[in-house]
Amino acid sequence: MSERPVRIGVDIGGTFTDVLLFDAEQRRFVIEKVLTTPDAPATAVGEGVGSSLTAGARGGPDVQQVIHGTTLVTNALIERRGSQSALITTKGFRDAVEMGREHRYDLYDIFLEMPAPLVRRRWRLELDERTAADGTVLKPVDPDDLAGLVEQIRNEGIEAVGVALLHSYRNPANERTVGEQLSGIAPDLTFTLSSDVAPEIREYERVSTTLANVYVRPLVDRYLGELTDVLRGKDIESELLIMLSSGGLCTVDTARAYPIRLVESGPAAGALAASRYGQELELPNLLSFDMGGTTAKACLVDNGEPMISTEFEVSRVYRFKKGSGLPVKVPVIEMIEIGAGGGSIASIDNLGLLKVGPQSAGSDPGPVCYGRGGEQPTVTDADLLLGYLDPGFFLGGEMSLDSSATGQAVESNIANPLGIDVTQAAWGIHQVVNENMANAARVHAVEQGKDPRKYPVFAFGGAGPVHAWGVAQILGAPEMIVPAGAGVLSTVGFLSAPLAFDFVRSLNGLLDDLDWQELNRLMTEMEVEGRDLLAEAGVPDEQMTFTRLAELRYAGQGHEITVELGHGQFSTESITDITQRFEAEYTRLYQRSAPGNPIEAVNWRVLVSGPSRNLPLDLLSSEEPAATHDAARKGVRSIYLPENAGFGEVPVYDRYLLGPGMSFEGPAIIEERESTAVVNTPARIDVDRLGNLRVSRTDS
Repeated sequence: MSERPVRIGVDIGGTFTDVLLFDAEQRRFVIEKVLTTPDAPATAVGEGVGSSLTAGARGGPDVQQVIHGTTLVTNALIERRGSQSALITTKGFRDAVEMGREHRYDLYDIFLEMPAPLVRRRWRLELDERTAADGTVLKPVDPDDLAGLVEQIRNEGIEAVGVALLHSYRNPANERTVGEQLSGIAPDLTFTLSSDVAPEIREYERVSTTLANVYVRPLVDRYLGELTDVLRGKDIESELLIMLSSGGLCTVDTARAYPIRLVESGPAAGALAASRYGQELELPNLLSFDMGGTTAKACLVDNGEPMISTEFEVSRVYRFKKGSGLPVKVPVIEMIEIGAGGGSIASIDNLGLLKVGPQSAGSDPGPVCYGRGGEQPTVTDADLLLGYLDPGFFLGGEMSLDSSATGQAVESNIANPLGIDVTQAAWGIHQVVNENMANAARVHAVEQGKDPRKYPVFAFGGAGPVHAWGVAQILGAPEMIVPAGAGVLSTVGFLSAPLAFDFVRSLNGLLDDLDWQELNRLMTEMEVEGRDLLAEAGVPDEQMTFTRLAELRYAGQGHEITVELGHGQFSTESITDITQRFEAEYTRLYQRSAPGNPIEAVNWRVLVSGPSRNLPLDLLSSEEPAATHDAARKGVRSIYLPENAGFGEVPVYDRYLLGPGMSFEGPAIIEERESTAVVNTPARIDVDRLGNLRVSRTDS
């Protein structure tokens, strides 16, 4: 491991690109926030990294690692701007990816739209081969048959091919043969084997994941190449690591091979950062609330860790309606996302009601107040009119906001159509978006069997601290926590995450009938693959940890739950332990179990990870604090107070001058360069030992 002292985390959002530099030698953080460049995202990365190095008085050779998360994969799938792709599948199964589950996500919508496959039917090609459900190869691949398909692909100008043959999760021999021949006769083609990216049961999900992976592979490959070149232009020759959707890190080579694993990499980092703070504060249960410029994400951190799901949907026809998207079988941190950010556009719908989002102004043109050509009012515009944002101190004064143009936009687009004044319209926008986010968080918690009233709201993102107190009150949460550097907190997740990867194999059957010898072989195979992968990334063997998991269900059920397993060899003697673990987890989730019913295994997983990085989180608020909270006051500002249904003057505090142990009363505004914490009702505000703001109600 390099002795270079600097590590940099970079998060590209819809509006801003956040950079956090940590200098281990000087024990200091440097924070930078620049506008995202949507057409060339690496450009903003280069600008932010360069600025952080200059501010930290460091150069490229001092950098040990750059760790990055991106929404590139998600955006490419949503906007359908991936590669021209083809599918090679078993004869008779070309339409399985279009038939899907034959499930209607809305029973009463007679104009129901289903997500279109990533590959047109004409490019879904059939190979005359067959593997049985038990893994027996009934018909091997005919090289001449495959060569004919490759000729078709080349004639169509296809650059990427997904290979998903029937039952390859059980025996990948035929897929491996196809891969070897493609490498030989068509080395210019990018291809993905389903047995590499999603070797698990369920045909539709496996094929969908394979196609999504290969569809974005050339795009991600080009982007990572551009990003590497940009970093080299800053004299950074050290390793670039990429955040996975599951909260682990991987090398660039792994990201290029499995780009679908990056589908939620940015949001995952935020949830991971929240869990690190929770562990440090001995608060194992938190509601992570991340609100940026485009979306808001809520994630339950339970027992110190964010929950992990093994399936995710992308490119939904109805963005927030489950079942309307393409399923991908990859491990992701379980969270709910809604189109509610600072740039979310407010409008009047066909029924004459106020609506906020999911459309966003993004960074270009951005909200009206940015003065970059935006004409439609947004959440940030409303917050400015309510006095919650200082027009002269946005991004620490680097960017001025235009209040007059904002007022005119809200008046003409919202206030006049509703017959109300501008202030009422602005408060309506603010409150609607708070209600939307609170409702989404409540549903997310209830679906996990949790009571949101028991979870403190941990707020971050550029717009999170502005809205989180309102969301916390709607949810009935015990307190709101706002960390220092909240506007760029996802980057803390990057810098503290471990190198990690998740492997999966399907071995389906009742526990009483399971082939335990085969299971041990699969487990060993996954552990060896994981050990090799982390060793290539420089993780010593003694620092690797292995977690075994099983996806189990009662026989006859359609879905399974994930259960952590013990170590050692499995045998018939393991049935009792696995059964007890399954029933304990089942009871935790559903408050009941069904003892005596046979248990069926579906998938088996191994998570291999390296050590997490410990960051001195108290240094994020590293400036010398004032002697008292009164000395940290910057002045007063008139803001909208909902209890008064009007404006009133409240104190404004400089976040950098508030030190641990200070306590004062709200309403108040607390400002730092990247975000503003708004407490617009009576409350108690304490500063804890890490410099976090801890806000609680005084009337409870």
